[in-house]
Amino acid sequence: MKKQTLIDKAFLLKRTTLFNALDLDLLLAIADKLGMVQFDPGEVIFPINQDAHRMYFIAKGTVLLKDAQQQVLARLSVGDYFGDEALFNEKPRGYEAVSEGDSLLLTLSKSHMAMILAEFPPVAMSFLQVYASQIPYRTRRDQEPLP
Repeated sequence: MKKQTLIDKAFLLKRTTLFNALDLDLLLAIADKLGMVQFDPGEVIFPINQDAHRMYFIAKGTVLLKDAQQQVLARLSVGDYFGDEALFNEKPRGYEAVSEGDSLLLTLSKSHMAMILAEFPPVAMSFLQVYASQIPYRTRRDQEPLP
């Protein structure tokens, strides 16, 4: 498998909804913090209920996300990312990730994510925009109920 250069990693990040609005200098700084890992077909990337310590960006291959009954929740491919939600909510992973074929994933650890968010406020805003766009309405349980 071809080794990913820093510029390859930056351009992959540019393809994601999380980072597509960022400029190349910022993407290169983030890409420098990414790890790389390869998976064989059928190999489990992480199981359900695992504590989350990193998120993943697909550089090559396809990844299946499965529930506890092994039902496919999503089939992700190059440019997609997963595992990010557990980094922020401190809960164990609610699904399993399995490599469907030979896969190359870029990884971003929880500590590197925290460092990036602190050093680069535009990244934090990008995360907030992506997550807010996925929630049409958030209930506010601390408010009094309607009559």
